[in-house]
Amino acid sequence: MAMLTSLVALSIDAMLPALSDIGRELGVQRQNDNQLIISALFLGVALGQLVYGPLSDRIGRKPGIYAGLTLFILGCLLSVISWNYSVMLCGRFLQGFGAAGPRIVTMALIRDRCKGREMARITSFVITIFVIVPTVAPALGQAVLLVANWRMIFGLLLVLSIIAFIWFGIRQPESLPPSRRTQLALGTMAKAVKEVCLNRTALGYALAAGLVFGAFLGYLNSAQQIFQIQFDLGGLFPVYFGVLSVSFGAASYTNARLVMRYGMRTLSWRSLQALCVLSAVFFAFSVMIQGQPPLWTVMAWGATTFFCVGMVFGNFNAMAMEPFGQRTGLAAAIIGSFTTLIAGVLGGLIGQLYNGTVLPLIGGFAVLGAGALGAMYWTELASQGR
Repeated sequence: MAMLTSLVALSIDAMLPALSDIGRELGVQRQNDNQLIISALFLGVALGQLVYGPLSDRIGRKPGIYAGLTLFILGCLLSVISWNYSVMLCGRFLQGFGAAGPRIVTMALIRDRCKGREMARITSFVITIFVIVPTVAPALGQAVLLVANWRMIFGLLLVLSIIAFIWFGIRQPESLPPSRRTQLALGTMAKAVKEVCLNRTALGYALAAGLVFGAFLGYLNSAQQIFQIQFDLGGLFPVYFGVLSVSFGAASYTNARLVMRYGMRTLSWRSLQALCVLSAVFFAFSVMIQGQPPLWTVMAWGATTFFCVGMVFGNFNAMAMEPFGQRTGLAAAIIGSFTTLIAGVLGGLIGQLYNGTVLPLIGGFAVLGAGALGAMYWTELASQGR
């Protein structure tokens, strides 16, 4: 389960050290256009989430995961043999659309098979691996580049996905018997979309999550250019990227320890406020020195800001799901797709604004953080009848 859910993170972060090499070989003229390799994958993930949840309820968990892995493998093959940038982007979209299957269906499979402490144990292990992967994935990509070209990174993803396919097929029995499967109806999907959109709590917190995640995707899109080009770190890029990724693991641990005492809303509100203040202050400082602050200040801002993102993102998703009680499957798919689509568009915009300085990224965090605060405030007014 951990390997299956980690395919998305690995597909994103292992690519980062190779973005310039890919763009150079495939004839990309603008450095910022290399970022579309990341954005195309997120577009596929966003759309794929709407498909696999209902599909697995209809045909079973294993066929749903098989379908996703098959598309992911085809996307990897297309990326390996890509002869121009358009083919590469098609391959990346297929990877994202395919990886959405294991990402969504594995959680349903775990719920089918386990409950209580056993479910908590397995889920905790899966989340731990999922947090570790972004820390080591860029280093893995960099290691491949030391001995081969960028196509071998996709080759590595291809091999790992085939291993996951075979391992899953041999070891995992079907968890959803035919008697419990439901019909796949477009009317049910449309009704669920309408229900989510008309529910102020779900819509407001999904919007807030999308805004915060969008700022972070802006970082993912521009991280390679900032660290490898602007700060000329070269092969040390994965080290700095990994250090900042640790902030998310620390945030998840801290949130788990504090949420029962202070509550999701209080922690999210305070974390968002801190994110906005830190980003606004650092933006003003960066403007004073023409958008070229010392590297250590960028790392300090990134570590604290990403910690705040880690504190709020899980809470926002949980609060968006609160109104739906037991009817979580389809609602989770819709909310996840909505959040990822918003984040992908906004993160792509922040990345495209990169101009050789950190100002677009830091300003993006400040603006989108303020927008998330506004969305949270608007949502909370509903609980007061306003």
